[in-house]
Amino acid sequence: MTLFFKFDFNSICQIVLQQILTDNNIKYKIVGFGEVEVLEKLSKDKLSQLQTALDQYQIEIVENQKSILVQKIKDTITDMVFNEDTIVNVKSSVYLAEALGHSYGYLSNLFSEVTYTSIENFIILQKIEFAKQLIIKQNLSLTEIAFRLNYSSVAHLSTQFKNTTGITPSAFQRIIAKRRELNQQNTN
Repeated sequence: MTLFFKFDFNSICQIVLQQILTDNNIKYKIVGFGEVEVLEKLSKDKLSQLQTALDQYQIEIVENQKSILVQKIKDTITDMVFNEDTIVNVKSSVYLAEALGHSYGYLSNLFSEVTYTSIENFIILQKIEFAKQLIIKQNLSLTEIAFRLNYSSVAHLSTQFKNTTGITPSAFQRIIAKRRELNQQNTN
């Protein structure tokens, strides 16, 4: 039997962080996604112990200011794409500049400098990942997915999907349908 799950990455990460911080007796305040204000001075040993606890979830403490801002850019993009409550009807460049309080030019240059890719490419990757999840979990049409992800057309979504994954979204839908069919046969 195959089970499909719908989950919110942001909520899961926040719950994991809260549990680890509480388990390590660290006084904290959640400031925003991926940002925690520690309300006490942590010794090097305590900080190392915290990082060890976070390692099992592949969460790392970011200390470099450039890396911190790049992580905030990634988190903002992920929230913009995946969060159903964050319906963005403005250009992503305007949204990022307003959300992070820096010019888009500065954010774009910094992101490229640190990650060796562009913000636009990262947004496309996140959108395609979300499109795959929508196909798998919600069985939406390509028109619905294109609309939900603010694509101008299904053709635009299809082109980016194929450029990113190597297959068209229609082919991906057929693969998922075939897997479901095989799983149904195996459970019967």
